[in-house]
Amino acid sequence: MFMVFLQTSYAVKNLVVKSALNKGLNHYIFAVYRNAIAALFFGPLAFFLERKVRPKMTISIFLKIMLLGLLEPVLDQNLFIAGMKFTTATFATAMYNIVPAITFVMAWIFRLEIVKLKSLHSQGKIIGTLVTIGGAMIMTLIRGPAIQFPWTNQHNLHHQTSVNSVSTHDQIKGSLMITSGCFSWAGFVIVQAIALKSYPAELSLTTLVCMIGALEGSILAVVAEGANASIWSIDWDVKLFAAIYSGIICSGSAYYISGVVMQERGPVFVTAFNPLGMVIIAILGSSILAEKLNMGSVLGAVVIVIGLYLVLWGKSKDTNQQDQELSINQQDYDGIKALTLKHNVVESCEKTSSGLEFV
Repeated sequence: MFMVFLQTSYAVKNLVVKSALNKGLNHYIFAVYRNAIAALFFGPLAFFLERKVRPKMTISIFLKIMLLGLLEPVLDQNLFIAGMKFTTATFATAMYNIVPAITFVMAWIFRLEIVKLKSLHSQGKIIGTLVTIGGAMIMTLIRGPAIQFPWTNQHNLHHQTSVNSVSTHDQIKGSLMITSGCFSWAGFVIVQAIALKSYPAELSLTTLVCMIGALEGSILAVVAEGANASIWSIDWDVKLFAAIYSGIICSGSAYYISGVVMQERGPVFVTAFNPLGMVIIAILGSSILAEKLNMGSVLGAVVIVIGLYLVLWGKSKDTNQQDQELSINQQDYDGIKALTLKHNVVESCEKTSSGLEFV
């Protein structure tokens, strides 16, 4: 239920941000405001609710937080939004379905995911990863005819944004940006899983990541935009709403919920629900923003989903096998404990009997 909530909030966020981009939102400034708002909102909660469980800060933990702040709040958010400017919200969301496959490979490298090459379900995860990457390439390189939905009528076609008729060059450019953002997001999930082992305070980690991300993003904005002070101004419009909504729901809440779920199910499970966001954004994007889907995007998305669920099938088999092994180990432990208790009772009785015989 947590992951369904997150995917729904991501879909709404992409629509709001896309509308704000059409009105001139600067993605560097948006990333800074978004993470600053998240840090201000969750900071007091983390301070009071986790003051007894928050571990001591060390250099190793601080470096991990610095890396987390760079990977998602800075790199992923800026690359994703910049790529969405050249494509559509639907296309960008569909491309993010390669994140579970990338996460699986990274988790395999860092030994957070079990892979046995002779095992059928491990082979399914590897094949699913390759299929997912192939689907992303189809979405990037193949366009095909446009697909009209029943709710996309001629009345709202004039509301289409200019990115619906982008050139192939812009499509590829945007795809490369979004793909780079996918790698950053997958790396963030892996580092977060590692950081939570030494810093198991989800709210505090969320606040620190957003705070560091806002600082690093400010440096990037100054370097990229120079001394242009006008870009920092923001009005009471959809751009401000996009920053507030994205900061509280899609940064702060998302990091916290992902951390909680990750400790129970692992990093691959957290990224496994991305296709749900694709379905939601396809419906909302075509009906609200009048975005068009082309055949290449639909075909690539279907291939990505097939590959993704091959990975999920292998993951579920791994989970079942681990549960069985834990159950067997627990039974063996209980059996050994019972035998040890029985042996101690027998020894105690023998000592008592010997003592009576001596008396």
